[in-house]
Amino acid sequence: MPDLDLSLNELAARNKAIWQMDAAGLSPAQRAMPALVHRNAYAPAADQTRVLLVGGLSGRQADVYLVLDALRNYLAGGDGLARSVALSAVPCGNPDGRETGGVPRNSAGGNPASGYPPQDNFFFDKQNPEARYLWRWIGFQAPDLLLEVRAGDQVAWEATPGATSVIPNSRPMAVDDSLLAALSAGKPNGVGTVPGLRLTAPRHALTAELARLWQSLARASKLPLSPARRTLDTRRRRTPLEIARLLSSVYGHKLDPVTYTQGVSVSGRLRLAKLDPQDRATVPDVVKLVEPYASGAREVFTGRVAPGSFNGLAWAQELTQATGDRRYADMLVSAANRYQAGASGGAPPPSDPDFRTEDMFMNGSILGRAFSITREGRYLDLLTGFLLDAPVQQPNGLFWHSRATPFYWGRGNGFAALGFAETLTHLPGNHPRRAALLAKHLKHLEALRPHQRPSGMLSQVVDLPGSYQELTATCMAGYAAARGMRLGWLDQSWRPWVDLAWQGVSERVDESGGIVDACTNTGVQKSLQEYLDRAAVFGLDDRGGAMALWFATEMEQLRRGTPAG
Repeated sequence: MPDLDLSLNELAARNKAIWQMDAAGLSPAQRAMPALVHRNAYAPAADQTRVLLVGGLSGRQADVYLVLDALRNYLAGGDGLARSVALSAVPCGNPDGRETGGVPRNSAGGNPASGYPPQDNFFFDKQNPEARYLWRWIGFQAPDLLLEVRAGDQVAWEATPGATSVIPNSRPMAVDDSLLAALSAGKPNGVGTVPGLRLTAPRHALTAELARLWQSLARASKLPLSPARRTLDTRRRRTPLEIARLLSSVYGHKLDPVTYTQGVSVSGRLRLAKLDPQDRATVPDVVKLVEPYASGAREVFTGRVAPGSFNGLAWAQELTQATGDRRYADMLVSAANRYQAGASGGAPPPSDPDFRTEDMFMNGSILGRAFSITREGRYLDLLTGFLLDAPVQQPNGLFWHSRATPFYWGRGNGFAALGFAETLTHLPGNHPRRAALLAKHLKHLEALRPHQRPSGMLSQVVDLPGSYQELTATCMAGYAAARGMRLGWLDQSWRPWVDLAWQGVSERVDESGGIVDACTNTGVQKSLQEYLDRAAVFGLDDRGGAMALWFATEMEQLRRGTPAG
């Protein structure tokens, strides 16, 4: 529908206090599913019934027009309706859509109107990616009521079990593989159900039928919170310390192989132990975990080693500080000594010669710590030269994944933000390159700032509306901003951004330490589609758990006002 984006942008621009733009997902042709999101859609304390309006799963324009009419009808309800209902909308869940023989189809021949709940292939299903995007996006918006509208010749209301009282005499919805039926059953997205209504109506009858709905919701004062929303409310009420304790019970208990996904978790456990005076077990446990490497019984590294392996020692300085045992710090310095000066303008080996953003974090973490341990300037010379010479930050402030990879990968930008934050943490205040590094870092964070989704999350591809909401990028950028506030290079105007990022992450850490949608291991990809097709891990994940643990401990320190040092 060519004028849909224009219509929604006009509605958002004229009603800025009510709505903001988002995108719920992507079609096989990389077309976004635009969404109009109520300002209170993700607000924990909003005293309104949150209703999400969905249409266009068929791809028919008549269904989409019905959603747009419903949005205008909501505005016509004035302040009284606005006080009781917070309405968001995804007008077209099948932006490539067409009907073939009465069956909805997308550009890949799939049918986004059926096949729920999707079980796998997040978010790279070749036929029905829309279903994966909608399923997760709706689940973590967690409305109290999902309303689907369809154009038809006769008025008909259908209700899932949790919504039968909203419209009297509505028909029970069939138990099938439709979006509404699946969201109302089981424990979708690991959070809980969302009750639903489906209205089929001719366009001329829409106003009267919506009036029935608004009156019903007003008479009920407020529909009970959906089970999905109650779950997310419970998760977000946990303090950073509580979430850090949960994550540390799951992650950071292995170090084989020595690599950054393990090392960051071990570091996170040590940071938590420092914040939790009652913790007497973590340090001895970590000492036992790393002793085979510290004693020489096992080789720390074998063969050709990349910087990601070096950062498996991210915990070493912290463990030396906790125990007084210099062997751990010496291990880290030994790893830092493997770096060599690069050719003029080149990355220092063993960094990737193409200046991958991963190395910004890996190098910043290890070389920065090596300087803090030894006070030898050569480590900072290598590090600051690499960061300032890297030709991957673009004029818009964002980072390509590498100089040969012109895509704004989410975790790639997270690595850059984290690498600069780690470097600035260790860099003396009077270092001659500090101002230039800080300027690059602040330009980057300012560029990321408007790309935060209404949920608080960053996307798998930062600048592509509709790409999936990715955990590790959000943790890394959130950590960098929280640390910047705590150590003084960001001001308090960043606090809402940081808090919203933390809210999005906290909702995606479940009661067992599982996480939601962390991009799997990703090397340099050849196309934008390949970044979109990187699998999203839902459940236990060392990489996602590690970054969430670091973010949690940094948020706890920010909450306490812990100074530098």
